Amino acid sequence: MKANTSRAEGAVALITGTSSGFGLLTAVTLAAKGYTVIATMRDLNRKEGLERQAAQAGVLQGIHMVGMDVTDEDSISAAVTDINRNFGRIDLLINNAGLAVGGFVEEVSMEDWRLQMETNFFGLVAVTRAVLPVMRRQGHGTIVNIGSVSGLAGFPGYAPYAASKFAVEGFSESLRHEMRPFGIHVVLLEPGSYRTPIWNKGIGHIRRTAGSPYENMLDSVLNYSRKSAETAPDPQEVADLIGYITTLKAPRLRYPIGKGARLLIVGKTLLPWKWLERIIARGLGQRNG
Repeated sequence: MKANTSRAEGAVALITGTSSGFGLLTAVTLAAKGYTVIATMRDLNRKEGLERQAAQAGVLQGIHMVGMDVTDEDSISAAVTDINRNFGRIDLLINNAGLAVGGFVEEVSMEDWRLQMETNFFGLVAVTRAVLPVMRRQGHGTIVNIGSVSGLAGFPGYAPYAASKFAVEGFSESLRHEMRPFGIHVVLLEPGSYRTPIWNKGIGHIRRTAGSPYENMLDSVLNYSRKSAETAPDPQEVADLIGYITTLKAPRLRYPIGKGARLLIVGKTLLPWKWLERIIARGLGQRNG
């Protein structure tokens, strides 16, 4: 991979889900690299955290905050139209917006399943579709989809989240083939567990049923998730990786990052499924069946 030595000044980056976590940190990181950053979020009342960190970094003037709901096509269309009108280009799209629905399959309502897919998958597709005509006319662009190690291996208690991230994997592979003739790069980030609000929110709203047959298994999953969150690395690592990817002339498709991410990929590739199943069960403190 070769680094692009051209400067980012004048380039426009559109990022979804910037009120916290990876999106917030990536907005600040790219603004510091000279990008004009369009930082979108569903509720602009939650922009204070981004404003504060951008001001501390001295890059607030390079960040434009825009209200956009990735589950609302009219909202997406209006935002992208305004961005194109005001800036005339979109060089980089970071599809970051997402949420984590937790619970065992039988106990998660279909309403929550649909919410998960609408936000993490269909929202990502809708934003991408709105941006593609702009990038095609330019003859260049980079799309970075924030996937997850949960898109490579499903874990008990988070089937909705895993399903949405598996969908992002397949979508990104197909899109990369389709966009190659137009000079548009498609990249997948596959982070492991990081200290971001998404998991606290997912754990806090996990679906439980009184007297559930899954109660003991769910407790094991929750305990494991809490311990992982406590020891998870700094999410700035992901923002820095995105910043690095923007300097590459030919980024590869997949970038696993975080504790255990590469090990999981190797394990799933090389180990028989039964072995991997037992390793995961043992990590959750469950007896093997």
